[in-house]
Amino acid sequence: MAKPDSQKKLRCAIYTRKSTSAGLEKDFNSLDAQREACEACILSHAFEGWEGLPEDFSDGGFTGANTDRPGFQKLLEAIQQGKVDVVVVYKVDRLSRSLVDFAQVMEHFNRHDTAFVSVTQNFATTDPVGRLTLNMLMSFAEFEREMITERIRDKVLAQRRKGKWTGGHTPLGYENKNHKLEVLDSEALWTRQIFAWYLEGKSALTISQRLNDEGVPLKTAQRLREHPWTKDLVLRILRNRLYLGELHCRGEFVVAEHAALIEPEVFERVQHLLEPKVRRTMAVSRNPSYLVRGTLRCGACGVAMTSASTHRDGRTHRYYRCTTRDKMGKKACGTKQLPAEAIERFVVEHLRATLMAPGQGQMMSRWLHAGFPDLPEALHGFDELWKVLALRHRQRLVRLLVEEVRVDEAKGTMAIRLRDLATLEPLAGEERP
Repeated sequence: MAKPDSQKKLRCAIYTRKSTSAGLEKDFNSLDAQREACEACILSHAFEGWEGLPEDFSDGGFTGANTDRPGFQKLLEAIQQGKVDVVVVYKVDRLSRSLVDFAQVMEHFNRHDTAFVSVTQNFATTDPVGRLTLNMLMSFAEFEREMITERIRDKVLAQRRKGKWTGGHTPLGYENKNHKLEVLDSEALWTRQIFAWYLEGKSALTISQRLNDEGVPLKTAQRLREHPWTKDLVLRILRNRLYLGELHCRGEFVVAEHAALIEPEVFERVQHLLEPKVRRTMAVSRNPSYLVRGTLRCGACGVAMTSASTHRDGRTHRYYRCTTRDKMGKKACGTKQLPAEAIERFVVEHLRATLMAPGQGQMMSRWLHAGFPDLPEALHGFDELWKVLALRHRQRLVRLLVEEVRVDEAKGTMAIRLRDLATLEPLAGEERP
């Protein structure tokens, strides 16, 4: 009668990785070669109880610079579930090329009592010399990765200087053939039409609506949307010097190999029309006088409302407008721009009524004085407190007290949701008003 095998079985997981996807379609590729070597290593330790797991832990076409790899994440999950005793790799750099990531991985292995073996590099991680050897190998692997990255960057830069297309999203009007941009006539018509419409006086928003109505495809879209074209995407095309037959290279533009779609005089006329719009947009974005910016949302589509202003008869008129409508037009959202003064007055009145309620006033006073120690103790009521606060402190106060303001222009309603004062921390560290 045979003796029962009392030796503990060690479950071995093989991990393989290849940085590029080139050659993976072959019957026997680099991943297969790595796995074959690892299987031979496991077989040579069969007398110690080693046995390979059938699960596939491999990543083809993934860099070792980070751990965001499906096969590797599957391996970590199996280790966490206690299904792996030994991880076998062909070389240390197959596991990781980052010293920081590798240290975290080894900590994960040690936490779950999982051993680590490299087929082509003989060392043991159970003694200080082995750990030193491992860290040295990882340092060289990280150095090699950085050198490869630098060489690739230099190669790409050299190609750009020669006007060669080095990849990225293929712009409207072109197609990528053998790593070269070639004019795609069916799309080039739309590119030229965008510039023509703008010179005719059509706004970028109107052009985006026309492109959506005509069903013009958007190559950069990550997912299908009903209205993929937006004002910003149209403006990006109008400002893109690639359509002049140029490429951007380290702060300058060089003559490219691909053919131009837009005549230089047409492009310059468009830039002249765009220039004042850029200045006005920047001025609006720096306007500090909007009280509920960041907390106001559109009741129709739920997105944030942005600030806007116009200048008429020497006066500035402030508005809030829906971001969806601003980018995609009234077909996407019907909310019109709303006067800022009326909305802000409503919010302030709501705060006054809430904070003057029994019990809330004392809590508000203690809360404010904790952050503004120089406030007069004799201040009573919301109005007196509000008067002594500068604009930036009023904005800060509204953001802290108001969680959300939702305006539904179609229904003519406005809803305000306040935070719980009891859960708020005092305004410690704020400057005096």
